[in-house]
Amino acid sequence: MSHAPEKIERDGVPIIRLESDSLRVDVAPGVGGRVVSLVEKSSGHEFLWRNRALPLQQLAAGSEYDPNFYGGIDELFPNDLAEEINGVPCPDHGELWTLPLSWQCDGARLKLAGTLPRFGLRYEREMSLRADEPVMDVDYRISNPTKQPRQFLWKLHAALAVEPGDVIDCPAGKAQVVDPNYSRFSTLTPFAWPQLEGKSANVIPPADGTMDFFYLFDLREGRMAWRRPRAGLEFAYHFDPKIFPFAWMFASYGGFLGHYTVILEPCTTMPMSVNEAALNKQCSILQPGETLTTRVSICAGKIRP
Repeated sequence: MSHAPEKIERDGVPIIRLESDSLRVDVAPGVGGRVVSLVEKSSGHEFLWRNRALPLQQLAAGSEYDPNFYGGIDELFPNDLAEEINGVPCPDHGELWTLPLSWQCDGARLKLAGTLPRFGLRYEREMSLRADEPVMDVDYRISNPTKQPRQFLWKLHAALAVEPGDVIDCPAGKAQVVDPNYSRFSTLTPFAWPQLEGKSANVIPPADGTMDFFYLFDLREGRMAWRRPRAGLEFAYHFDPKIFPFAWMFASYGGFLGHYTVILEPCTTMPMSVNEAALNKQCSILQPGETLTTRVSICAGKIRP
């Protein structure tokens, strides 16, 4: 069964805890709605990586993302790279991750909402846990109340706790290295995922001081997952590939600020620059008065057959 949400704190920041018989999920509305913990209760497994050097805290709008990378699940919206989009200067990694969201509980459901101060898009998220299985359903509503079209990037962003031998499972036909400076691999030529230069690029190596950064595309279905076969556990995003036609994967095996984590990133956009993606018609757009709605489900438990 699903339980009524509980209000607690972490580092003095208010947390809303959602709980079912299978999952315990902690959400920080005041920090962009970041999910700071996701535990499968029967095993006690914590799926999410967090930066132990940083406290959970609300940061000023426009803060630099990388030195403040806390971990957990956040979302990048309406951009990744700092750039001017539709005449609006958008800060590093977007506005949502630093935006305090309003919240209310409706039974066992948590509703979050906020409006991007610069870009003007309205963001609404409703989160609930299924009573009979380890799944969290997240329903989104993004609308454009401005008088101008808005081209944007929207990216889910789950930082996972990993070990050597873990596997990233995504039914992508092709992949491409984003930047060789952030990769174990040197080629920028698209390749058949996951084999590259004689290696399985989806198998997590030891903490050897390297990194990976991939665009995954030509998705056969809307799914991106982390798996630990020896423990029989998985974290899987299930999403509409018409909304998220791309899936990015950023991984640090010690090479990025010493962190050891893999970030699963279903995304509306490719490449990183919204302006470049718009020229290629590979980003989202909302006309004035238009609304986007979609559901994303997260399965966090035993690997499904």
